[in-house]
Amino acid sequence: MEVYKFGGASVKNAEAVKNFLNVLKLQAKSPNVVVVSAMDKTTNALEAVVNCYFIDRKSVKSLLQDVRKFHSTILIDLFEDDKHPIYHIIGSFFEGASRFLDTNKSNNYNFVYDQIVGVGELASTSIISHFLNDHGIENEWLDARELIKTDDVYRSASLNLNETQNNINRAINLGKIYITQGFIGSDSNNFTTTLGREGSDYSAAIFGYCINASAVTVWKDVPGILNADPKVFDKAQLIPQMSYNEAIEQAYYGATVIHPKTLQPLYQKEIPLFVKSFQNPNEPGTAILKDKNMADHICCYMILEHQTLITLSTLDFSYIMEKQFIKIAGLLDSYHMKVRLTQNSAISLSVCFSDPFNYKERLLQDLRANYKLTIQENVKLYTITNPKTDHPPFISSITGILMKQFTEKRLQFVTTA
Repeated sequence: MEVYKFGGASVKNAEAVKNFLNVLKLQAKSPNVVVVSAMDKTTNALEAVVNCYFIDRKSVKSLLQDVRKFHSTILIDLFEDDKHPIYHIIGSFFEGASRFLDTNKSNNYNFVYDQIVGVGELASTSIISHFLNDHGIENEWLDARELIKTDDVYRSASLNLNETQNNINRAINLGKIYITQGFIGSDSNNFTTTLGREGSDYSAAIFGYCINASAVTVWKDVPGILNADPKVFDKAQLIPQMSYNEAIEQAYYGATVIHPKTLQPLYQKEIPLFVKSFQNPNEPGTAILKDKNMADHICCYMILEHQTLITLSTLDFSYIMEKQFIKIAGLLDSYHMKVRLTQNSAISLSVCFSDPFNYKERLLQDLRANYKLTIQENVKLYTITNPKTDHPPFISSITGILMKQFTEKRLQFVTTA
């Protein structure tokens, strides 16, 4: 059994959906589960709907209608018969979202976000499922919210693995093809939850784990995992193979090809992960396997933007000791900060982190009660694995370094720009 995952770029318009069909037809063996993201920039557009709901409700209907029109245009290009049931299905998703926004009483941004943004995945997978059925690839559409069960930490839900495993095992049969959504699940009250932005890769890994897949393949608009962002580094090279450990480190420190949570469930069962191009499906891509390290000569460059660097010191000039470490770490965790780099001296602690849920001001207010703070906003974290002495120009020209750490396998530094 195999799992495929296709991102939003692979289904961004009608032509892309037709290419999606061709990619499946070119495979020697059909996958059992196909996980699909929302189309193109749909998630961004639905995020704008949610933001507008909390800021300027007069524009909400118009923004939501724009997203619906985008999908309607794709439907017209793919389904000539305007009486095709897919038209009603897509309409019902957007009408349901509109009703929710009309009747919702919650002022919890994260809750509202999850109820609205998941519509993108529901719409894209429904279109894909019907299009494939109409063109000779028989499949069954599954609602991932009925399978993937989580807690109620909206926008960053944690998996209930036992319940999810049981649900997936009951729903999926060998020999059939299933189309389902990435990114979304549901809590114990059946409210929609999301697994974190760009979490569809993680969804594919969950399905792979639960069905004991022989492999998971993630189809991207790049040839595989590269050693640097080609938009920044014009000589980026393909990494043919790498270990789980290397891949998770790449993802954690800013390589955007794979979601950071993806590797953990696959590692547990040693399920290979392949990253391939949907534009060139016959190319080998990157294989992520147990104990298959990348070649030592490949130096990798990752950049995380929009980070915050804080330096804390005690108000009474005393040492920063273990108790303070525990307390500070607890506060960072309670506000869902993503800590990327730390460094300490006898009387100070520096922490570089991102703030995915906009809780930073509340965190800083709590820290100021016990510590003196120095704050640097909007910094960048550079991570270089297998560092060499002759770095490319975009690294050599960097100035404004605020913090730096160096080991045999990794060089990291935080900069002002």
